[in-house]
Amino acid sequence: MLCDGRMVCGCADPYGKRPLGDAVIDTVSAIWTGSTASSLRSDINGGGSRFCGDCPLKLPLKKEDAPPQRGLDVGGLPSRLYIECTAACNISCAQACCAPETGITRTRQAGMLDFEVFRRVIDEAGPSLVRVDFFNYGETFLHKRAIEMCEYIKTHFPHIYLYTSTNGLAFKDHDQVRRLVCSGIDEVTFSIDGATPGSYAKYRQRGDFGKAIANLRAAAAAKRAAGRDVPFINWRYILFTHNDSPDEMSLAQAMADEIGVDRLCWELTDHPEDMFSRRFLPGTEALSAIRHQVWDANNLGNAIPGATPRAEIAVQGPLPGLPVLARRGGKATVRASIRNASTRPFPAQASYGRRLVRLGAQLCGPDGTVINRDYERTWLPDTLQPGAAVSVPVTITAPAIPGRYALKFDLVSEGIDWFEACGSPTTTKTLIVI
Repeated sequence: MLCDGRMVCGCADPYGKRPLGDAVIDTVSAIWTGSTASSLRSDINGGGSRFCGDCPLKLPLKKEDAPPQRGLDVGGLPSRLYIECTAACNISCAQACCAPETGITRTRQAGMLDFEVFRRVIDEAGPSLVRVDFFNYGETFLHKRAIEMCEYIKTHFPHIYLYTSTNGLAFKDHDQVRRLVCSGIDEVTFSIDGATPGSYAKYRQRGDFGKAIANLRAAAAAKRAAGRDVPFINWRYILFTHNDSPDEMSLAQAMADEIGVDRLCWELTDHPEDMFSRRFLPGTEALSAIRHQVWDANNLGNAIPGATPRAEIAVQGPLPGLPVLARRGGKATVRASIRNASTRPFPAQASYGRRLVRLGAQLCGPDGTVINRDYERTWLPDTLQPGAAVSVPVTITAPAIPGRYALKFDLVSEGIDWFEACGSPTTTKTLIVI
């Protein structure tokens, strides 16, 4: 939803060229199930749509490829929604389409999202929404009621995973930062591209590095003081030629650790042409060294030394050294020993269920092909501190079809990612079903 109430199909429509409808005059359901959105879904299943125009998210089909088919029964309401409070920004990022001088605000029919439009949309769609991304183009917290909107969402629909991204410069004082932290919001990303004022300002033109870092620090401190496990606080750092030196990246790592953010990640980009990092081009050793710390690579990797989740898992079956044996549909119990090999605890509980850590057993074929990634789960008895180990029983229900299988054991941060995605080793045990 753009700040003027128009609905577009994705975040790759900065100028609002392809509206699906207008929430100022229509309900969310009418837009979601209306003729424009329905025709677009059918056209995409047919191989493409003129509606998409110059959308950069389009992928060309090879002549021999059939278009992927998606179900057309999408329900009455969406499960995810981006909310743009404003397209205005308080800084000018180099060559960015949302920089003030591009005139993006003139493509909106309103400068700030009307609170009553916001409330009506959330009241209608809230029961079906799983996630709200509370940002788009512009700086969200220039809207005077943005924090109130966050509070409204989490008060009325606490099940919604609420995420926002900010440059950290629009907060008037640290009280506003603390209010956002205590709103119930699940995740906040601060975009700060540099570890020194000079390098930061080359891309974030007219930005204030000291203020951005101070507000990031205030957010981390407010979270600790409140004893909360949310929001999860990210520092996202876009790599450019002027900020990708080993010294500057090491300084950012030390600062992130000292401030107490939950995660520091590097972001790779291919623009601006005269700025993007050449040090970390695809195929380079430098990129390989940070591959698990890159923002889009996975959802758990962390550039703070030792903070990337890593576990050591050993599994013992009923008969040492032999495969696990079970009758089809029957039960078998193994024991898993888990050691936290990182510097951050593995939480056994979480406020909204996300980010708690459990042990998972993935059912695989004998060649390792995953059959059921969510085959079994086992709770940790308590939060597993860095360096600590625990032993837990895992009950396996054997498949109904006899044969030889493999059980792959890994930890999972629920709702986020499997530890394997960020390089943590897994353990595999053979399962024979008779």
